[in-house]
Amino acid sequence: MDTLEKARRVFDIECRALEKLSASLGDPFVRAVDLLLEALANRGKIVVMGVGKSGHIGDKIAATLTSTGSTAVVLNALNALHGDLGIVNDGDVILALSYSGETDELTNVLPAFSRFAVKIISMTGNPASLLARSSHVTLDVSVEEEACPLRLAPTTSTTAMLVLGDALAMVLLEARGFRKEDFAKFHPGGSLGRSLLLKVSDIMRGPEHMATVQPGSDVRQTLRRMTTHRAGAAVILAEDGALAGIFTHGDFARHFQDNPGLGSEPVEKFMTRNPVTIRGDKLAAEVLHVLESHRIDDLVVVDADNRPLGVVDSQDLTRFKLI
Repeated sequence: MDTLEKARRVFDIECRALEKLSASLGDPFVRAVDLLLEALANRGKIVVMGVGKSGHIGDKIAATLTSTGSTAVVLNALNALHGDLGIVNDGDVILALSYSGETDELTNVLPAFSRFAVKIISMTGNPASLLARSSHVTLDVSVEEEACPLRLAPTTSTTAMLVLGDALAMVLLEARGFRKEDFAKFHPGGSLGRSLLLKVSDIMRGPEHMATVQPGSDVRQTLRRMTTHRAGAAVILAEDGALAGIFTHGDFARHFQDNPGLGSEPVEKFMTRNPVTIRGDKLAAEVLHVLESHRIDDLVVVDADNRPLGVVDSQDLTRFKLI
């Protein structure tokens, strides 16, 4: 068996396990979601606990829950009986992960939870285990085989836990009406957060940096204005200040081939009338779509009366780390 065949074997084993897990979802999953929703509605939180590889999966599940609006924390099972139980409050839900359901470090903590008014949801591959018997809801993540050729390293089983955790998080997200604007509040530092928080007005070049001319201005004067403002386009304004058109370096290059003497002619003869525009109150992320779909480099920003407020130059998107 060559390298690629071995790799595909891992994919095949884990995909089959996930298909089986998906088909087996039923009332326990629904009850688990209900318990989590009730806790969150009452300002409780989800306390995720696991040991070893299950603990690593638990860390990721907790991170996904928290980033999508479902407050979650990780309880270190090794330190739980030495003070870390202080993060647990009445009304919380414990999400405990252990494939065997008999891991000593985890099961040793279970009796302590009886002192709190909490619910326990377990993810385990052994529905008859001590963990399962101690839980209010058990989510069965049993798999037929691990992808490890030695049948030792947790692989398929941890993938099943991870995907089931994602399923819980995404169902909770929808049930609680979590929106992309909420997501942006929790991710302000990354490109995703920037694209969801920034408005077009935040990234445009304002009036002072916008090259503007009248329709009767000649092309030479228009190019001079564009050079002065270091702009790739000039916005053509009607007498009442409304948008009349746009003239770009690309327009000049195309028309110059057929008319080398166009410099003395009025720019309105060569401008693009009714150019593509965008409102200043739109999300900056929409600029990317508009520029790509229309294959343009400069986008005029307008108000509700179609009066130019500024210009978005595609070169600025890198500066704002939107691309």
